[in-house]
Amino acid sequence: MHVNELLSLKNKVCLITGGEGKYGRCITEALAEAGGKVITVSPFVNDANKVVNEMKNNAPLDITVMYVDQTNHDSIIKLKEEIKAKFGRLDVFVNNAVLRPMKTYTSPLEQFSESMRVNATGMFDITREMADLIGQSGGGSIVNICSMMGMFGPDLSNYEGTGWDVPPPDYFFHKGGIFTLTRYLCRVLAVKKVRVNSISPGGIFANQHEQFLKNYTKKVPAGRLANNDDIKGVVVFLASQASAYINGENILMDGGMHS
Repeated sequence: MHVNELLSLKNKVCLITGGEGKYGRCITEALAEAGGKVITVSPFVNDANKVVNEMKNNAPLDITVMYVDQTNHDSIIKLKEEIKAKFGRLDVFVNNAVLRPMKTYTSPLEQFSESMRVNATGMFDITREMADLIGQSGGGSIVNICSMMGMFGPDLSNYEGTGWDVPPPDYFFHKGGIFTLTRYLCRVLAVKKVRVNSISPGGIFANQHEQFLKNYTKKVPAGRLANNDDIKGVVVFLASQASAYINGENILMDGGMHS
């Protein structure tokens, strides 16, 4: 098969959660640019529509916005039924949405519980249901968006001179959990012909505090934070047939920071 065909998502139905977020919008655009019929789902439909409309103004991309509340099982089942009714199948699921209610180590315990509803229970619920739909469609790919923060402890020196507090623990907890869940699902979903891999990105540039940028980039051989294009090729690779023999793996995308 020609490499262009291997990397193509033409006629593939691709679902992403949290497609309006910083990395989410890059991933949504990438899936659509590769030829996929992309569904981006969120409880914040107005925000998602705004992002998608901006993308469509630049190129004729096939992107549909749908609603889901990841904390509500009935909402997830309704989404599953709507996808099946409208598209007839699901080939790719990018598990990207994340809630970050905690701001630091000393944030209220209730906020940790709140993040669990979306990032743990809700994340597993929607992943299990969408994996079932992919299996019904003959198989496909799940790409879990983890983080280097799920692999390594926080480097507190990055925050020196910024006035920022210690980073919150819930994000580290959940991203580490998805990292391990990827390996579990790789085994369990093999019978459904569903591959499961993950990407662990480093920070993406978003006009952060100048001192933070200095602290961070001096530790990265690439000399910078990630930009909007850096994750696009990686996610298309894992979603497509180009990675057909890759399963249960994690790609650390941090510019060499932890090499």
